[in-house]
Amino acid sequence: MNVSRSDQAAPAAAPGVAPVVAQQPEVAGAEAAAAPRGGLRARLGPVGLVLAGGISVQFGGAVAVSVMPRVGALGIVTLRLAFAALVLLAVCRPKLRGHSRADWGTVVAFGVVMAGMNGLFYQSVARIPMGPAVTLEVLGPLALSVIASRRAVNLIWAGLALCGVFLLGGGGFSGLDPAGVAYALGAGAMWAAYIVFSARTGRRFPQADGLALAMVVAAVVFLPLGIVESGAKLVEPGTLALGAVVAVMSSVLPYTLELLALRRLPAHTFAILMSLEPAIASVAGFLVLSQALSIAEALAISLVIAASMGAVRTQVGRGGGRRRADAKAVRKTEG
Repeated sequence: MNVSRSDQAAPAAAPGVAPVVAQQPEVAGAEAAAAPRGGLRARLGPVGLVLAGGISVQFGGAVAVSVMPRVGALGIVTLRLAFAALVLLAVCRPKLRGHSRADWGTVVAFGVVMAGMNGLFYQSVARIPMGPAVTLEVLGPLALSVIASRRAVNLIWAGLALCGVFLLGGGGFSGLDPAGVAYALGAGAMWAAYIVFSARTGRRFPQADGLALAMVVAAVVFLPLGIVESGAKLVEPGTLALGAVVAVMSSVLPYTLELLALRRLPAHTFAILMSLEPAIASVAGFLVLSQALSIAEALAISLVIAASMGAVRTQVGRGGGRRRADAKAVRKTEG
């Protein structure tokens, strides 16, 4: 699988989200020479979107774990997807006309992938602790980062992050429920597919229209499963309120922010940034679920953060190099 910048569209602002404006190459070179600090902020913008999305989704996940005794894993996924679909439809008001068959095929595939990713992950955390579950899940994006990378240095950052991921899992997963491990690995595969289809959906649909439509697909796919497992428990007032909170934190905010970020970040850089998820999940588990961190887990977090910072620095340096080259070409032309 090879994902490049050509798979991503120029971003448009989603309702309620500050717009991220991509610079045209001929403009970027001149601006880099005139205002380097502003250019740096522009390059770091999508990174901030990814990190904000990660914090939201992991704390939302911790809340979801606390709700599972009420409605089960499938029930909370159903509520999460249903509320997220309703919110996005109301905010985005996506147009249903003017799209090709290929556009609809992409958005349906994106929705099915989101349903699978959520369902598999919550089946996992119903059987194994949240930290190891996220640790195993992040192997999917890491694998994508290695496959999609076109620079050798990214292999180093991916390898360092992978070491942190396994250390965070305690150096092995033999003591975990095999079914939980299998669900987490399946969720990781769906996560890698999510990265690809999110970028393609962002290219084919304006603003967050594709995201809203894909979320409807995911909710419809999962609704029968939630009804079978939870039944009338899904409509209890307290459960509905908690489901709405989980939906906003774990779906609406992170998916929108990541969709915007993917329009400016290569998929492999986005995937390496996602290696921060086990660290964020551990912090969320500590604050929400009272799960303490060991020294080994703290070291693992440090390794993952170092890898992510290295990946970001590599990407920023690469963008700066292109802009300096553009500025030099402009000066030569003017001279």
